[in-house]
Amino acid sequence: MKIAIIGAGNIGGAIASGLMQSKKSADYSIVISDPDTAKTSQLSQCYAGITAEADNQKAIADAQIVLLAVKPWLVEKVLTNITLQPTQILASVAAGVTFEQLKGYTNVELPMFRIIPNTAISLQASMNIISSYNATEEQEQMIMQMFNELGLSMMVTEQQMSAGTALASCGIAYVLKYIQAGMQAGVEMGLYPHDAMMMVAQSVKGAAELILQGNTHPSTEIDKVTTPGGITIKGINALEEAGFSSAIIQAMKSSK
Repeated sequence: MKIAIIGAGNIGGAIASGLMQSKKSADYSIVISDPDTAKTSQLSQCYAGITAEADNQKAIADAQIVLLAVKPWLVEKVLTNITLQPTQILASVAAGVTFEQLKGYTNVELPMFRIIPNTAISLQASMNIISSYNATEEQEQMIMQMFNELGLSMMVTEQQMSAGTALASCGIAYVLKYIQAGMQAGVEMGLYPHDAMMMVAQSVKGAAELILQGNTHPSTEIDKVTTPGGITIKGINALEEAGFSSAIIQAMKSSK
């Protein structure tokens, strides 16, 4: 499958390298285009399956999927300067650019996807929020499978994209803020900064795995460690007294 990626920045480069490191790397042939030829050259030198190209139109020739990985304010400029084919699939990772806008910038009616990953895509551990327009079930499955190579993917309606972005794309920063705060607490209690950071980070990873692999609920797992009169329930109550849950909810809603 030939994939043309327009944009070799953090997300575009991470998608290209992530696919080349995946178990299905042999299935992908990637052409990546960017005005910054140093970025595209570096990627092509690292992976035999990636070809660098400076011209967007040449990059998308014969591509089954055209993946737009540029800043939102560049989407119109890029799309109005290339000619897409109705047999191609257009996928955009530009936050906030709607299907209606993408349709207005393209020269032809074709299947489209909006995809919002998060920064963990560089480690193939992203939460990918995906919405489709004018796509078949087979095309949806193909995009889902591709992005499952880069983490966990979920198909939602376009109306749910902003909420998904708040929880998964913006939300990773809130999790990192929790890790940072826990690290600061650990230092105050006598731990070295790096040790405290590792302790909290691994705890967050473990909590996530309990949910993802155990198909359980946070309340169920919290109940397992909050024994009557114990230290954990005292901490949970202190969090609630300080408005922890409310702060998280407000942060998510503010990002929508």
